[in-house]
Amino acid sequence: MSDTQKKQNFLQGTALLAMATAIVKIIGALYKIPLNAIIGEQGFGYFNTAYEIYNVLLMISTAGLPVAMSRMISQASSLEHYGQVRRIYATARGIFLALGIVGSLLMTCFCRQLAAFQNQPDAWAAIGFLGPCVLLICIMSTFRGYFQGQGNMLPTSISQVLEAVTKLIVGMAAALALLKLTSSVPLAAGGAILGVTVSCLVSSLYLFSRFRKSFDKLPVTQEPVSSFADTAKGLLVIAIPITIGSAGLQILTMLETKIYMGRLLSQGYSQAEADGMRGIYAMTQTIFNMPCAFITPITISIIPAITSQITLCNLREAKATEESAARITGLISMPCAFGLAVLAEPVTALLGGYTGERLALAARLMTVLGISIAFNAMVLVTTAIMQAHGHVTRPVINMFVGGVLKLAAVYVLTGNPSIGILGTPVGTLLCYVCICALNLISIRMLLEEPPALVRNLIRSFLSAAIMGLLVRLVWMGLKAAGIGSRLLLCAVPIAVGALVYVLLAVKLKAITREDCLLLPKGEKIAKLLRL
Repeated sequence: MSDTQKKQNFLQGTALLAMATAIVKIIGALYKIPLNAIIGEQGFGYFNTAYEIYNVLLMISTAGLPVAMSRMISQASSLEHYGQVRRIYATARGIFLALGIVGSLLMTCFCRQLAAFQNQPDAWAAIGFLGPCVLLICIMSTFRGYFQGQGNMLPTSISQVLEAVTKLIVGMAAALALLKLTSSVPLAAGGAILGVTVSCLVSSLYLFSRFRKSFDKLPVTQEPVSSFADTAKGLLVIAIPITIGSAGLQILTMLETKIYMGRLLSQGYSQAEADGMRGIYAMTQTIFNMPCAFITPITISIIPAITSQITLCNLREAKATEESAARITGLISMPCAFGLAVLAEPVTALLGGYTGERLALAARLMTVLGISIAFNAMVLVTTAIMQAHGHVTRPVINMFVGGVLKLAAVYVLTGNPSIGILGTPVGTLLCYVCICALNLISIRMLLEEPPALVRNLIRSFLSAAIMGLLVRLVWMGLKAAGIGSRLLLCAVPIAVGALVYVLLAVKLKAITREDCLLLPKGEKIAKLLRL
């Protein structure tokens, strides 16, 4: 396969995952926004507390191994060593199952203790209902790692959409049913979480059906195959540093919740008031996570693509792939960052349904988190680039430094009554700025041909900055004209911003004709944009 075809496959895989992510995020909005209205800020806080604990166990179970599988399978497939591909899958499956069983038991059996540790004792039902999901996620990750290592992003994309649809239907139905039957907000939050567990089961069954067909078609080759012990060692050498970094950051996030909840309670807020603020912050985090989720497809796609190019000694092509990833990352993240920062009030009013003091708090939180999006996106991509080159330890160190800075900032800032919970997103911003800077320095030091990442972001930054200024003026004009509709106050500036941003991105050449041609229907896109 030619280098151009490989790069095309990378961008097409990214586009496929991005389309699936768009569908998933729309469904997720249909799930979480009404869910917030049904179970309230307190219930939504319980929901997110369960998710934070689940994410720690999830990262321990799945953060490093899918990346390790993807890299090793990509290497073996590039050399047409399909016997080794089978051995990698079989070894990873055993490791995944062991981790998944342990994680599920911990979360299910110790749900009350975990809820108490987070200073939200009523979150126990949500935590317990989510427990079995750890094992199911491990099973899904085994299949996804196998497909991604071969550059096939379709099963992952379809499984994500299936997961989102099932979660919406089952989660909403269970939350409404339990709230009606028991009038218990904690149990209703648990019902919403039950939808996540059922959705993972459906997704696992789909991936298994696709995997069986693909695995049976692998060619039979006679090359020497590594032992299970050597293969496991190879997987773990890559996976453990990545897992430590990812799980460590999630543990720090969980500790962050414990810290700021404790600081709020120590300032005289009641448990209900602190839970309410926690719920508002959780809602703004949900909005923050939406744009960041569109960067994940890029990281998933570039790791096997770059690994394959390095395996075949195509360092210049690997560099081109990394710079394309940076441009696409900037095109997605920059307008989202500026847009959410300047439209924090109308966005949180529409999506969260907040008014008065709650709206003012949500808007302040969202403004800071909006700025953080650009830095978080670059952290994700720069980390993936280093992992693809085999430098898996340095991102861990960088994440740890940023995480410690975050905890220190949250502890100091939230302890100040005049700042309060606003100190939490400020800590998040400082964390991602720190990690981003350290990652960029590390790439310059470690890579033989480092990509020009910052240079490839300048044009999208300028386009988004001009767009942000115009969007702010449009929103202020609508308010001054007496427009009271939340939908119009949000939709009109976004529509204007989207049009302006596309025109500026084309004019300033933030996206190139070459990038367009490597995307599905790229010729039509390039023609439409007159590139």
